[in-house]
Amino acid sequence: MLTKFETKSNRVKGLSFHSKRPWILASLHSGVIQLWDYRMGTLIDRFDEHDGPVRGVHFHKSQPLFVSGGDDYKIKVWNYKLHRCLFTLLGHLDYIRTVQFHYEYPWIVSASDDQTIRIWNWQSRTCISVLTGHNHYVMCASFHPKEDLVVSASLDQTVRVWDIGALRKKTVSPADDILRLSQMNTDFFGGVDAVVKYVLEGHDRGVNWASFHPTLPLIVSGADDRQVKIWRMNDTKAWEVDTLRGHMNNVSCVLFHARQDIIVSNSEDKSIRVWDATKRTGLQTFRREHDRFWILSAHPEMNLLAAGHDSGMIVFKLERERPAFSVSGDSVFYVKDRFLRAFEYSTQKDTQLIPIRRPGSNSLNQGPRTLSYSPTENAVLICSDVDGGSYELYVVPKDSYGRGDTIQEAKRGLGGSAVFVARNRFAVLEKSSNQALVKNLKNEIVKKSVLPIATDAIFYAGTGNLLCRAEDRIVIFDLQQRIVLGDLQTAFVRYVVWSQDMESVALLSKHSIVIADKKLVHRCTLHETIRVKSGAWDDNGVFIYTTLTHIKYCLPNGDSGIIKTLDVPVYVTKIYGNTIFCLERDGKNRPIIIDSTEYIFKLSLLRKRYDQQKGFPQVALYFVKDERTRFNLALESGNIEKALESAKKIDEKDHWYRLGVEALRQGNAGIVEYAYQKTKNFERLSFHYLITGNLDKLSKMMKIAEVKNDVMGQFHDALYLGDVRERVKILENAGHLPLAYITAYVHGLHDIAERLAAELGDNVPSLPEGKKTSLLIPPSPVLCAGDWPLLMVSKGIFEGGLDDTGRGADEDYEEAADADWGEALDISEVDNIQNGDISVVLEEDAQEENDEEGGWDLEDLDLPPDAETPKTASNSRSVFVTPTPGMAVSQIWVQKSSLAAEHAAAGNFDTAMRLLSRQLGIRNFAPLKSQFIDLHLGSHSYLRAFASAPVISVALERGWSESASPNVRGPPALVFNFSQLDEKLKAGYRATTAGKFSEALRHFLAILHTIPLIVVETRREVDEVKELIIIVKEYVLGLQMELKRRELKDNPVRQQELAAYFTHCNLQLPHTRLALLNAMTVCYKAQNLSTAANFARRLLETNPSNENQARTARQVLQAAERNMKDATQLNYDFRNPFVVCGATYVPIYRGQKDQGQLCTVCDLAVVGSDASGLLCSPSQIR
Repeated sequence: MLTKFETKSNRVKGLSFHSKRPWILASLHSGVIQLWDYRMGTLIDRFDEHDGPVRGVHFHKSQPLFVSGGDDYKIKVWNYKLHRCLFTLLGHLDYIRTVQFHYEYPWIVSASDDQTIRIWNWQSRTCISVLTGHNHYVMCASFHPKEDLVVSASLDQTVRVWDIGALRKKTVSPADDILRLSQMNTDFFGGVDAVVKYVLEGHDRGVNWASFHPTLPLIVSGADDRQVKIWRMNDTKAWEVDTLRGHMNNVSCVLFHARQDIIVSNSEDKSIRVWDATKRTGLQTFRREHDRFWILSAHPEMNLLAAGHDSGMIVFKLERERPAFSVSGDSVFYVKDRFLRAFEYSTQKDTQLIPIRRPGSNSLNQGPRTLSYSPTENAVLICSDVDGGSYELYVVPKDSYGRGDTIQEAKRGLGGSAVFVARNRFAVLEKSSNQALVKNLKNEIVKKSVLPIATDAIFYAGTGNLLCRAEDRIVIFDLQQRIVLGDLQTAFVRYVVWSQDMESVALLSKHSIVIADKKLVHRCTLHETIRVKSGAWDDNGVFIYTTLTHIKYCLPNGDSGIIKTLDVPVYVTKIYGNTIFCLERDGKNRPIIIDSTEYIFKLSLLRKRYDQQKGFPQVALYFVKDERTRFNLALESGNIEKALESAKKIDEKDHWYRLGVEALRQGNAGIVEYAYQKTKNFERLSFHYLITGNLDKLSKMMKIAEVKNDVMGQFHDALYLGDVRERVKILENAGHLPLAYITAYVHGLHDIAERLAAELGDNVPSLPEGKKTSLLIPPSPVLCAGDWPLLMVSKGIFEGGLDDTGRGADEDYEEAADADWGEALDISEVDNIQNGDISVVLEEDAQEENDEEGGWDLEDLDLPPDAETPKTASNSRSVFVTPTPGMAVSQIWVQKSSLAAEHAAAGNFDTAMRLLSRQLGIRNFAPLKSQFIDLHLGSHSYLRAFASAPVISVALERGWSESASPNVRGPPALVFNFSQLDEKLKAGYRATTAGKFSEALRHFLAILHTIPLIVVETRREVDEVKELIIIVKEYVLGLQMELKRRELKDNPVRQQELAAYFTHCNLQLPHTRLALLNAMTVCYKAQNLSTAANFARRLLETNPSNENQARTARQVLQAAERNMKDATQLNYDFRNPFVVCGATYVPIYRGQKDQGQLCTVCDLAVVGSDASGLLCSPSQIR
């Protein structure tokens, strides 16, 4: 038995697994139901509404529900998401033993000590069938997983199978009511919906449990005669197949295993027994010291079982599900369904190689545990627990690839574990003598080595080396030299995973991972709350591992994180880039694609390899020292200033060119110009000056071209500048006289044209007649000389904290971005130009300009030599910093409050409306408009400073005092308070008494419309506000009906009905008497004497203080007693409780609903809308 989870609690009587989540319900003898997460080992919830033991519990397959049945005769249906009981089903007359949901229909089956089985519909919350026939306690009842059958076991020594096919047909197509038996008959005698199909007799004592096989027509039962019986059934009969004997006390529960051909039973003899269902023999027994077992439960989809006993429960597996595998090169070799198979990663092809021997013994957990492979010899070692630990050696024939039908005899031997240690040698652990036996492929012992520690398992550790495991440590042992190469204290290691280069090893324990090097020098330890299942190394030296629920990574420094969540556990075999290859529990190979960005990035930060920072260059930039890498990262992240810094330090043509391209993309004209100058790229530079409109520098570019003898460049510059004379001069110097003549003639330079014509003589080109010429001038630039505007972005964390370049870089950039960079291209000495050096500055032009204008007239000061002015540090300048605006008071009010009135006072009507909609379901805000404006204006005062200045708004705070801190803002002052509502209520009462119904209605509606925006301080006042709502709404409804009645002159029946409904409004006693007197009078006049008498009686019951009212009522009663009839039928039944619909003024009786429309009483909220309730005090929020 592999115990996965264990609890300590009161006696567990009922268990149920959730079909999808790792949860189990345990119902206890103490009356508590516990909900456990068996993966995490935590108690999620507890439910304790039952009185006395809870014997049955069951999860619904798909809904968030579970059902429980207890000794309080109650069946409760719970919603675990809402953490509460939804409803209780009553009907059983004694203890309830088991409850179960149907897999498809909305049914629950329950078994009880009242000798009946009941089937309930949990949607309609009614009992739909009672199965009677047992004549003692019914101990269990359950539905068949596929057919319309129920099996039950009883202390009357029988197992009964019931056919519920008729019930299903009735559910699918309900018959007419006439054809059904009455509910009473069904309860007493049992319906015709369920009939007994078979009665199975064979047990000598009471039967405690019976259950169906999930697929075969078999039933298994356990009884107080200590026997487990197997029964088979067909369409007509059922018979006993066999009896399993072995339990020493009453068998309390028994079931078929869903995935294996076994039966599991438990008993009050404190044991769980596992039986072979086909051979019908005992396989294994698990005993507890002091605890009797009461219940078993199987997981509907996974290979898990749970058993409840006297002091808690256990969740367990009978067999390991981890496939034995070994990775070699591009393949993984593994065992599945008694075959050795190979899966090739590159082609994802799965091949069956050879059959593996079936274990000879009957007991469980005899399958292969580990597998070791020798690639050169194509040999496989498979270890299992057969005979207390043994191995089998197979040599896979080369030609069997793809056929897998070659049966060959394996070489066998005993040993705790066996692994290959060389090409044709393997080591076997002999636990008795604590030796490693080194054998060859003929299974002959070649060498024996005594191991340095008491070893219980050995693992491969490189050629000729073994990793020996003890309880609390692990050592590497060299078999040749017989010395210990490494030693490490660690928790009990279950699996060992070596990296591909054999430099690192991961030691996997149940809840921890230890990473060490090849000499077992400890690097890091990782702890997990959930079980660690497997792991593998990726190409970067990161260890990727799986737990029951996640795929995770572990970096060499112990940093870890989640990569992906898993639905089912998987076993990692190999990692290729972003693909993880896994083996599933059923032996399927599954590739999982992962996103490795996070751990690769962290690894690169760890190893200082920043050129790999794909996707995060802006971060990596601040960790890099190499200038070329910095330059590349700066360009990648678009950080032009950092790129410029690096380019200056590198100072290579290619880097300047790339900087120019990026600067041009960002529209940074200054840096583009600087980069072009550095690369001496004059064509680009000229065009750059053209599009930025820098004509001065363009004319200088023309001079440079002239000095350099670049005729084409010179002509281009003249064309860009629109300088016609220069173009003519260039063409003439170049010997293109006809072109020079045409250019001069067309542009009206007749003196030059005539001179050129004389030189050309007879070769003067002819020009077309009648053509209108125009001067070719470049268009004006879109943006003159400046940089493109850029979006403002906030600095990242790295730019603030890690920018170590300091002030120098900024100054560099300020110098670089200086608008006068172009001056570097002014030429002085033409001789130097011919040598290609353009870095000298030409100052002629500047000198001439200074001579003409006289310049700035700055003269040197004759200062004494010792008075050198020290440079002031730039940081110490005192600068005026404008104070930052604080937060507006109205904004503070909104942030600190959830009260709609305070939001309205702050002027934030939108959030006030949202709050009212959420709290009270208000949809129509029109009646509240004036209140909103009053609140806003009333919470502010307005000051005039002087005529031309705007009015200053000052927020008024509630409960302000001089001693209060000026930094703490109080809530807003509100114009509405509770005492005003009290005054309005009294005014409404007075108007009602005086019969001024319109005025009274106005007062009451004003109260209703003010209440949503009222704020009170104490809880008592909150209760008073809520009480006020109930009082006022009754008056509003009653007065609306009375005003409507007065409008209806020609409809006496409706007049009587409205007068009658008015008497059912909950009014003050004097007003109730007036309403009754009014209704009595109206009905009496219309000859509805019986109804009038009812009102008279009710009026007299109020003991009217006005004698006239009492006398009139008595007279009406006397008159009515003589003729107790109504002349007309009214829609009014005073015996049946009702409320009046505010829209139609007709009764709504109990059980009816009316929702979705705007309430006509308050004219604000929607009837039946989902709302959290009135919030009118800060005390409610605290």
